[in-house]
Amino acid sequence: MKKDKRVEAIIWSIALPGFAQLLNKSYIKGIFFILLEIIINVQARFNYIIIPSFQGNTDVAIEATNYQWIMFYPCLYMFAMWDAYTDAGGGQKPLSYIPFASAAFLGTIGVIVSPTFQIMGVLLGPIWTGILAHIVGFIIGIFIMKLLRSIVDFDEEEPSES
Repeated sequence: MKKDKRVEAIIWSIALPGFAQLLNKSYIKGIFFILLEIIINVQARFNYIIIPSFQGNTDVAIEATNYQWIMFYPCLYMFAMWDAYTDAGGGQKPLSYIPFASAAFLGTIGVIVSPTFQIMGVLLGPIWTGILAHIVGFIIGIFIMKLLRSIVDFDEEEPSES
């Protein structure tokens, strides 16, 4: 049942940052994340640029994007997701935050390079480059987390100072 709650928190966070916090009864955090999301969304013109991005009008999306604001979105998105996940009981193992932080970092880089980033000659724009960078960042983060867990002993107790 606990795992189901964690998955539910992730899914609601994907829908809108702050929803899972409300679900987890963290009302102040939830409202705060929702307000931040609305402010960043409006300033970045995020909802507006989704439409031309999904219609293949990448140049329109790039031109309409406020890059100074949209760069905040990946970090807000991933931090709200991490917060909801931990509130739902996840993230108890060492370094569990690394995939979320890595996705936030690479998502931001993806948004920054999106006006010129191409795959096989196709310009992806801010939405698709950001999504792709999030996914790649999360996968890289899982790899880094597992690698570090395999080489660092986290079960050792800290030596006490006497």
